[in-house]
Amino acid sequence: MNKNKLLGILFVLLISPLLLNAQILDPVDWSFSKKELGNNQYIVHLTATIDPGWHIYAQDAGEGPIPTSFTFEKNDSLTYKGETRAVGKLHEEFDKAFKSELKFYENKVDFVQYVTAKQGAKYVKGSLEYMVCDDHQCLPPKEVPFKISLQ
Repeated sequence: MNKNKLLGILFVLLISPLLLNAQILDPVDWSFSKKELGNNQYIVHLTATIDPGWHIYAQDAGEGPIPTSFTFEKNDSLTYKGETRAVGKLHEEFDKAFKSELKFYENKVDFVQYVTAKQGAKYVKGSLEYMVCDDHQCLPPKEVPFKISLQ
């Protein structure tokens, strides 16, 4: 075996573990949809599917982590009714790292917002921010833009 080939194989063997550890973690998959209720009224669904072992924090998470929050773009054609609310199994427990009683969701949570649209409104647009953790680490807060067609 020539020297260059041997060096190439050695390089690949040394660098491979570093590349494997550099994988970007993305344990939450967001999906966006709407359900038409009639009379130009809709329920907008912002649904988080969370990988096993991970959790995202509730809108009133407690002291420490970044809570899940939603910002809807102002639009004269839309009226948002009430607050965005979560539909899912809420867990509440003391977290040693944050030294606080925290509220969070595992597996799946659906955040819903009621919307009334004027004639001609085409979409609901905005962004959400969330933080995801497992038993050993938390990832930095992430902002996700969304645009949900009403047509």
